[in-house]
Amino acid sequence: MANHPYESMPSYRRWSRAVASLPPAALDPVVDFPFKITRQDKVATAGSCFAQHIAKRLAQSGYNYFVAEKGHPLASEEVRRHFQYELFSARYGNIYTARQLLQLFREAFGRQEHRELYWQLGSRYVDPLRPAVEPDGFASVQELLLERGQHLAAVRRMFSELDVLVFTLGLTEAWESTEDGTIYPLCPGVRGGCFDENIHVFRNFGVSEVADDLTEFMTELLSVNARAKVILTVSPVPLVATALDRHVLVSTTYSKSVLRVAAEMVQNRFPGIMCYFPSYEIITGAHGRGSYFEADLRSVTAEGVDHVMRTFFRHVAADSDGMPAAQEMVSGTGAESFTDRMEAITRVICEEELLDKMRPR
Repeated sequence: MANHPYESMPSYRRWSRAVASLPPAALDPVVDFPFKITRQDKVATAGSCFAQHIAKRLAQSGYNYFVAEKGHPLASEEVRRHFQYELFSARYGNIYTARQLLQLFREAFGRQEHRELYWQLGSRYVDPLRPAVEPDGFASVQELLLERGQHLAAVRRMFSELDVLVFTLGLTEAWESTEDGTIYPLCPGVRGGCFDENIHVFRNFGVSEVADDLTEFMTELLSVNARAKVILTVSPVPLVATALDRHVLVSTTYSKSVLRVAAEMVQNRFPGIMCYFPSYEIITGAHGRGSYFEADLRSVTAEGVDHVMRTFFRHVAADSDGMPAAQEMVSGTGAESFTDRMEAITRVICEEELLDKMRPR
């Protein structure tokens, strides 16, 4: 019988051996990662809600989590979190789409401007590109614009100085301004502003659009920071709601499929410096049998985050002595329930969840 390619392949290429025969927590889908992160590397994070887990675990494991925009040193962690400081490397809130990341970079370096500078929220004002970072809104437009200028300076510093950016792709659905092409993180009118169907149009990005946006971002990032590397992940968190007239599960599958394929395409365009890490597969794969999701079937459990970060540190960290599990990171008095403390670990701030507060039909 003639030899063929399937005769002597390694076990990680066979489903029965690499997935079905393993305990869920033992699955490791990473075969080879092209570079390592050291404790000296400045590691920045951005993206959807799931990126907050990565940021927290990096900091708690002794790695150099790079925060370019910090809250006031006298403010408590709870207060800083409330105002979305240090959730990511700068106070940009959730960046759900590749187009948002590209436009943030361009605005920070003076390559793009936006016509819609503020949204009114009652008697207060919100930043259309960061609608939830100031929970009660800004007192004046002047205050908003001053703070945004400071924010963009921090973003510029972050991109210029980082060694590695971990970016979590979250959505393909977005709302765009027909006036200047601005992509918003949240539909206008949900938190401030007024929805105008003549100005605000729905976009659902395709594979080539996402891949091209990531390609342009990486090219422009390297132009200001030649040593920069990017780790791409896809958020396993399903859509809260879809703007399309179809089932939300179908829209979720479309979005995650597009993002996963686009990530594969761009890592092939930038071999060794823009790489995909399979956190999405670890959380959503059949091996987990749904156990890595909370009762809402959206939020990722502490055990799921542990599995992702354990795998991340095994393959990506150059000198890791091990990653603290969620159980090791909780602290508190005996009066606190274990569930309460675990929720503190897994809780993330997700602007998209504001869509779930809309009245259902």
